Amino acid sequence: MLLKKTICVLSCLSLLYGHVSNAQKIRRLDNSTIYAEVLTQKIQHLVDTARVSGVEIAVFNRRKPVYTKAFGYASVPGRIALDTSAVFYAASFSKAVFAYLVMQLVEKKILYLDTPLVHYLTRPLYEYSLNNTGKSYADLKGDVRVKKITARMCLSHTTGLPNYREYEPDQKLRFRAEPGSRYIYSGEGIYLLQFVIEQITGTDYESLVQERVFQPLHMTESSYVWHKAYEKKCCAGHDRQKQVYDPIRKTLPHADASLYTTIGDYSKFYAALLQRKGLKKSSFAEMFSPQIKVRSKQQFGPNAWVDVNPGEQDDLSYGLGLGLLNTPYGTAFFKEGHDAGWQHYSIGFPEKGIAVIIMTNSDNGERIFQEILETSIADTYTPWYWENYIPYNQKALSSSN
Repeated sequence: MLLKKTICVLSCLSLLYGHVSNAQKIRRLDNSTIYAEVLTQKIQHLVDTARVSGVEIAVFNRRKPVYTKAFGYASVPGRIALDTSAVFYAASFSKAVFAYLVMQLVEKKILYLDTPLVHYLTRPLYEYSLNNTGKSYADLKGDVRVKKITARMCLSHTTGLPNYREYEPDQKLRFRAEPGSRYIYSGEGIYLLQFVIEQITGTDYESLVQERVFQPLHMTESSYVWHKAYEKKCCAGHDRQKQVYDPIRKTLPHADASLYTTIGDYSKFYAALLQRKGLKKSSFAEMFSPQIKVRSKQQFGPNAWVDVNPGEQDDLSYGLGLGLLNTPYGTAFFKEGHDAGWQHYSIGFPEKGIAVIIMTNSDNGERIFQEILETSIADTYTPWYWENYIPYNQKALSSSN
């Protein structure tokens, strides 16, 4: 009886803090291996040295998670340990899930990638208000470029719209480039596509994603709106001094950045991407095919408008909802997430069946991504400088982040 109780306790602890055997070997891209215990020690050292409040990591071999573990705190001031059942505000991880849902609608011919979005509306775009947010598209009235925007442009960040209108000097929505001409990361573009889909289907996005993604993939802890249960389940975001930010409680679904999820739930989604589940082969081929070359020196800041020299950065492009990298191990796909107190990164190598998901509740989180990825799977391909990531042991390469 005592043995059974002990096994039960150990099983519960494994579910809370992560499943991993210290003797387990994790296969890396170059076919070398690393013991789980060594990886755990390395991550713990990074968390302590770089003053990261908390981090969770999932490593995939053979297209399935083989190492999932939590480090640090859900709340530093409260001294609450972080565990793998914790809900995270996932920020722009939201966009990858949205792209997956959009491709389902394309398969059902509810939406077409290259049909201008205005064709789905019953009146001009500028006449619509946005779900009681006080926002509208009135700023775009008279701009004929609106008629060029397609779903493909929204998912590949080539609409020409800015990331958010709030970041503009006058907080007005305007085109920053000709639609289809260059990569410009745009939450506005994603939200525009969400808005049009809601008009087409007559259904709010949260209901659509629950029905078409979360329920089929058994992502029971995921939502694009805040739930009362998250008051206890959601870890806190922290600044660089490990002080807690006010919680981000989204009451309306935003496909660009309002996902709440756990490392376990997001691993189920990533497994679907790696295993090609839930979509046709042709849909995955579209998602993982380069839609546009990324020529900007960095993704954000002033260098987002400065292009690299011809022939440089040819390995970097954007697909539908995901960044793409040409590597010796095939095309890798990646997605990041960033907001005050929350910094995440994920990358998958489908041909190798290897992937990593990193979720942190810390403004210091991005400072340890490079070493985690190089140690865990020998990923030396993630474009650190372009991502505006500055490792904790290096001086700033740019002031643009």
